[in-house]
Amino acid sequence: MSGVQTLTIGPDEGDQRLDRWFRRQFPQVGQGRIEKLCRKGEIRVDGGRVKAATRVEAGQVVRVPPLPDTAAPKPRRTFTVSDEDAQMIRNCVLYRDEHLIALNKPAGLATQGGSGQTRHIDGMAEALTFGLEDAPKLVHRLDKDTSGVLLLARTRASAKALSEAFRHRNTRKIYWAAVAGVPHPRMGTIKYGLVKAPGARGERMLCVHPDDIAATPDAKRATTDYAVLANLGQRAAWVALAPITGRTHQLRAHMAEIGHPIAGDGKYGGSGQENLGDGWGAGLGGALSKKLHLHARSLSFRHPFTKADLTITAPLPDHMARTFEMLDWNAADVPPDPFAEAAWPS
Repeated sequence: MSGVQTLTIGPDEGDQRLDRWFRRQFPQVGQGRIEKLCRKGEIRVDGGRVKAATRVEAGQVVRVPPLPDTAAPKPRRTFTVSDEDAQMIRNCVLYRDEHLIALNKPAGLATQGGSGQTRHIDGMAEALTFGLEDAPKLVHRLDKDTSGVLLLARTRASAKALSEAFRHRNTRKIYWAAVAGVPHPRMGTIKYGLVKAPGARGERMLCVHPDDIAATPDAKRATTDYAVLANLGQRAAWVALAPITGRTHQLRAHMAEIGHPIAGDGKYGGSGQENLGDGWGAGLGGALSKKLHLHARSLSFRHPFTKADLTITAPLPDHMARTFEMLDWNAADVPPDPFAEAAWPS
């Protein structure tokens, strides 16, 4: 048995549960023993009693009571992800370094588990360790039916830094969508607030006029910039969307509110090509896909450790690529960031 120790939480060890920190330091001590030592007051942080779930921060001092010296044998990693799913998710990697991983999330694959969701990115993350002990952690999310750039942190320090970047809006996200009709003006800003629909089956948001947000319980301000990149007469448009805030279903609800729902969005504007009015798909060689036409095209941010400015771009999913090809909408014809001052030639 070792004697009483006092250990300081390191600079890269903060913002985590005490029990997780403890198990990393003393892998021979099980969860039940940690909880018992906390209940008895034998484990303390900065001299005070704590629970196993207490979050510790860098610089705090942990009192560690006498512990057994024998370390438990390190268990072999066992995967719960099928070989097929493991290969699929690895094929989605757009960018990887020692700190983070960027994926091109497939449409139809949930980001996290939930009601009835047993197959999701979070559950497949253990296939993305690439030599590290821990699976990468999600730092933001995309709707199940939205494809595109999704970022995961490979270390605790990078998870904290990237989460703060998203929280403080130090990231730049640009989505591409096909929508019904053509928004006018061709570039603008939508500022409707959002509130969860009462009694709605499943998650659905309602828009609130900017003047009414303060008086509407639970309503949150939401802002989206949009720009029309191309159009099919007055029937449909290819738009770029830049969410300034990050509310649930923000882009889908905002586009539906201004009368231009996203193609294939059954929740906010119809379940198929009827979203786009009479004649949608006529003369285009057959019906277009009924899947949601919303794609997280690019994510720009400053790398939290190298300080390099990164822009990660995801190619379109197959169903949107087919639509764009039929409509002769070409990525090479538009600027990467249509909202930049010098994006369009004069």
